[in-house]
Amino acid sequence: MKELHSELEIDASAERVWGILTDFASYPEWNPYIRRISGEPKVGERLEVRFEPPGSRGITLKPKVLKAEPERELQWLGHLFVAGLFDGEHSLTIQPLGENHVRFLQREAFRGLLVPLFARSLDKGTRRGFEEMNRALKERAEAPPTDTNLRTSEKLHG
Repeated sequence: MKELHSELEIDASAERVWGILTDFASYPEWNPYIRRISGEPKVGERLEVRFEPPGSRGITLKPKVLKAEPERELQWLGHLFVAGLFDGEHSLTIQPLGENHVRFLQREAFRGLLVPLFARSLDKGTRRGFEEMNRALKERAEAPPTDTNLRTSEKLHG
């Protein structure tokens, strides 16, 4: 098994960070690592996720949502080809630290026969992708509201 993680603190509410993370349609606008994502963030649902780590061609996977706890955690499990070869359990976790202050953690546990073959690219490109995505999330969450951000908020609150 190999595990990667990256974390940072964000000066925004858990609700705002969750809203950005689950507004899949906006990912191409801000996310340098997960370039596209579609599906519903609901347990048991399948997502379609396009990962583009720096220095890599990228890959599209169809992971299954394991956990979707609003304002707390979104977690999925994906497989390359078939289960057991190269499996990735990815989680996006929001830990409230104050009213408008959270810690965001992105982590992935990799398991399977092919993991040793990809270890170097995981340490370089994938880890950098996590860090770039986290910084972009922080920038978006801490930015003053825009029309796009307001639409996301309206969608969340009716």
